[in-house]
Amino acid sequence: MVAACTTVPPAPPRTLPEPSRAIFKPASFEQLPGWSSDASAEAWPAFLTGCQALVARAEGAAIWRDPCSAARLIDAHDSRAVRAFFELHFSAYRAVAADGEQTGLVTGYYEPLLEGSRTRDKRHRYPLFAPPDDLLRIDLGTLYPELKDKRVRGRLEGHSVVPYWSRADIEAGKAPVADKALAYVDDALEAFFLQIQGSGRIRLAEGATMRVGYADQNGHPFRSIAKILLERGAIAPGEATLRGLKAWAQDHPQDVAPLLDENPSYVFFREVTLDPSALVDGPIGTLGVALAAGRTIAVDARSIPLGAPVFLATTWPLSDRPLQRLVLAQDTGGAIRGALRVDFFWGLGDEAGREAGRMKQQGSVWVLWPKGAPLPQ
Repeated sequence: MVAACTTVPPAPPRTLPEPSRAIFKPASFEQLPGWSSDASAEAWPAFLTGCQALVARAEGAAIWRDPCSAARLIDAHDSRAVRAFFELHFSAYRAVAADGEQTGLVTGYYEPLLEGSRTRDKRHRYPLFAPPDDLLRIDLGTLYPELKDKRVRGRLEGHSVVPYWSRADIEAGKAPVADKALAYVDDALEAFFLQIQGSGRIRLAEGATMRVGYADQNGHPFRSIAKILLERGAIAPGEATLRGLKAWAQDHPQDVAPLLDENPSYVFFREVTLDPSALVDGPIGTLGVALAAGRTIAVDARSIPLGAPVFLATTWPLSDRPLQRLVLAQDTGGAIRGALRVDFFWGLGDEAGREAGRMKQQGSVWVLWPKGAPLPQ
């Protein structure tokens, strides 16, 4: 086994970052709280899966080819061997915000499991739509280089591009989605939560399980229904959780649809088929690989490199109990913006949903980057 790294790697040259970007400060592995006690082998399948995607990318092949090749020789069940691998092939960098802040917000997300059908019936009435044909995706960077990474959604009205239909408009039948239903589920609120999470599974009445993933969005900003209910005094602060919102919906069934319409954002889906030989059985993240429960995170890819191993030091939901572990930055999210912003993937189902809904902790992140490779600018 390779001895733990005790030297601090030299800092790579960096330009002054934008507020949304992180500054990377060299660190030793000994400075990572909980590094030596983490069951790092639990993250190994996610790392190997990510390697396949990173090496396949032209822009990442040179950086990732050597460490990913060396990974084939590691005992996947030995956490000490996994830690030694990273200490030998990677350098650690603490991510710090441009203003010097060293901690950021860590929230949680999960993969919902819904009841549904491929055909509409009395029980299954709430559709999940594929993107409509008239939805325009406009990359502003192709028109104005200074707007790189800025995209808008819209539709044509005559010769003009106008905002796409809002949630209320789509629910009212204004968008051409009649033939775009992938499935129908039995609960409007669960369908809404599925849109927030971006992916999930549907246990079909026909006897199989269908997986869906994020395909597109209507371009409108997200508005929190929990915040709306809090502002109205309809729920107490302690009830602004997944469980609390479901309880409110059960008590006010006639008010659910109008409340959901106050969030103009609307997500469209695609059906997803996973490779049965995959090492990880989770939803597909932005990197294009399945996410591992408890070992993958969503990040702002303008700051934390997508695909990078990350050591996360935070706490369990609603507690000060340390949650310190090796994770992989393999996903992004519409609300995940900022140098130190992290969304922790809890896994599938109601229990994962409860933990995700309660998680709003502070945390620190260290990026592990292949030795000798320049960090992305």
